[in-house]
Amino acid sequence: MGFSSSFLHFTRNMHQGNQTTISEFILLGLSKHAEQQKVLFVLFLGMYLVTMVGNGLIILAISLDSYLHTPMYLFLANLSFADMSSISTSVPKMLMDIHTKSQSISYESCITQMYFSIVFIVIDNILLGVMAYDRFLAICHPLNYVTIMKPRICVLLSVIPWILSNIVALTHTLLLIQLIFCDSNILPHFFCDLALLLKLSCSDTVVNELVLFVVGLSVITFPFALIVFSYIHIISAVLRISTTEGKWKAFSTCGSHLTVVLLFYGTIVGVYFFPSSTHPDDTDKIGAVLFTVVTPMINPFIYSLRNKDMKCALRKLVNRKIFLPLMPWASEFLLSA
Repeated sequence: MGFSSSFLHFTRNMHQGNQTTISEFILLGLSKHAEQQKVLFVLFLGMYLVTMVGNGLIILAISLDSYLHTPMYLFLANLSFADMSSISTSVPKMLMDIHTKSQSISYESCITQMYFSIVFIVIDNILLGVMAYDRFLAICHPLNYVTIMKPRICVLLSVIPWILSNIVALTHTLLLIQLIFCDSNILPHFFCDLALLLKLSCSDTVVNELVLFVVGLSVITFPFALIVFSYIHIISAVLRISTTEGKWKAFSTCGSHLTVVLLFYGTIVGVYFFPSSTHPDDTDKIGAVLFTVVTPMINPFIYSLRNKDMKCALRKLVNRKIFLPLMPWASEFLLSA
């Protein structure tokens, strides 16, 4: 963290010379009303804890159950880790701000927060495409699945999203730190969002906005195209199965993933393509909450409640009595599910 802060400070000075610039930003958060802060604190603390526990249990269950050491669950473990990391980039800082009644964030911390928020959103997007392709191979090419999805290929498909997401985030960050912030330092958000930072800059941001549009469109389009391609072939293959039981068994293997895909892209369509006309300024906040908080919290429930293998693995985890002394409420829920 010290090295990255020094690097950002050095690079910023190199580009900005002797011009006076701001050293911190003010995050206004989700609400300006003081009476709503306690409610927001309790609500987001609860969602944060549920997200961390839920995704942590999924990662632990996959790690300890050898039956789940398959490509699909390897990708799911990556998705759960990305979700835990995504919510951790913004919510702890927001909770601390509410508790301390301080809204400031240093320039270096703001850029770092923006970097990692981009990383984990991009990872989620790419991983959903990879998981769809995995289901396509498993259902449409079952005889060749083991041959194609070798351990080396699985590791490669797990690593590529992390590499690409860091390249995307680094590209935006290197372009952003060349800009000058000399007027307002107020961000009407609960974390440092790239689009809002570009609006605050008093430099020419044409290149930044062009890169944001092209890269952002690519990051959404290519995984979504892979998902559509995969599910067109999956549905076609399932419809060719003669028995109803066979169709249900085949489609149930990707039901959880499809639900998460609909939630993720449904959020994009609902927030950014059909925004509320009454509160257009809140669109970014709503989208950010859905992407960074709500979706990561819901994903573990989707995969645990709709997936028999995962429910079985979680029951085994509870039967190990690892969590019984710490979380009796969790063990009762899993045993009754």
